[in-house]
Amino acid sequence: MKKNFALIGAAGYIAPRHLKAIKDTDNNLVVSLDPYDGIGIMDSNFPQADFFTEMEKFDTFINDFNRSSKIDYVSICSPNYLHEAHIRYGLQHDADVICEKPLVLNPADIDALKLVEAETGKKVYNILQLRLHDSIIALKKRVTEELKENPNKVYDIDLTYLTSRGKWYFTSWKGNQDKSGGIASNIGVHFYDMLCWIFGNVEENIVHVKTADTNAGYFKLKNATVRWFLSVNYDYIPQEIKDRGIRTYRSITVDGKEIEFSGGFTDLHTKSYEHILNGGGFGLDEAYGSVRTVSTIRNLPAVGLEGEYHPFCEKVLEK
Repeated sequence: MKKNFALIGAAGYIAPRHLKAIKDTDNNLVVSLDPYDGIGIMDSNFPQADFFTEMEKFDTFINDFNRSSKIDYVSICSPNYLHEAHIRYGLQHDADVICEKPLVLNPADIDALKLVEAETGKKVYNILQLRLHDSIIALKKRVTEELKENPNKVYDIDLTYLTSRGKWYFTSWKGNQDKSGGIASNIGVHFYDMLCWIFGNVEENIVHVKTADTNAGYFKLKNATVRWFLSVNYDYIPQEIKDRGIRTYRSITVDGKEIEFSGGFTDLHTKSYEHILNGGGFGLDEAYGSVRTVSTIRNLPAVGLEGEYHPFCEKVLEK
């Protein structure tokens, strides 16, 4: 039986993946909301869906619709700082909620949402898509087996993620730390979740570089040390990648060996929806660790190039 969806943030960057996931799982988008009205992408997905640019009219529609039918899920693709309020809205309108990462900006928001879940009996699901990536699942399986043999093993990991953004990024809400949570929240939170899922919780957290376009630092996890580097600055992409006309660079090495996960990203939102609709999904408890990690990074001072820093940090220093 088809489920009825509402979507908040229909004009956002990530919304097309949610629209595709709703369509691919053979469900129905009833209504969407966004203050920006240039969303022709609706025509190739759900042209019959109602659309509003004002929350008040969207809310009236939802209330009227729920009198004769039911919105089963509210999908949230709005700016990060609005997630908590929009999740609360969905729960209080008797719907389960599927929210893009980062779920919220601070751990206290998760504690508050647990109370709303308990009050409403509805459920919040976070898109933590890397947990469904075949290469990452294989890595987790291998590490789990190795840790059974040697529980005290500590892996050496380098995480590098560069995804180029133009000047628009810093004018938009994404360039405003109060609204986005900063670079680590915007582009790193799902990587941190994946690492903690496989190697254990963060026990030590150090930030080496913190600029408007770059964050870098070091984690001590239960079973790994991690040097990480995240940036939206094209200049830091390796030249051989630039020469191929590519503006994004992902790399994870474990004990010096590259983990191949460059492909397989396009359908992960559909997999996430399938997982939720089949009784799985990742809830508030699963989101807590990565949200706590990015919140800590946001509030830590950068110590500079000392200790175990990622080698790309020198690129920032050179600049």
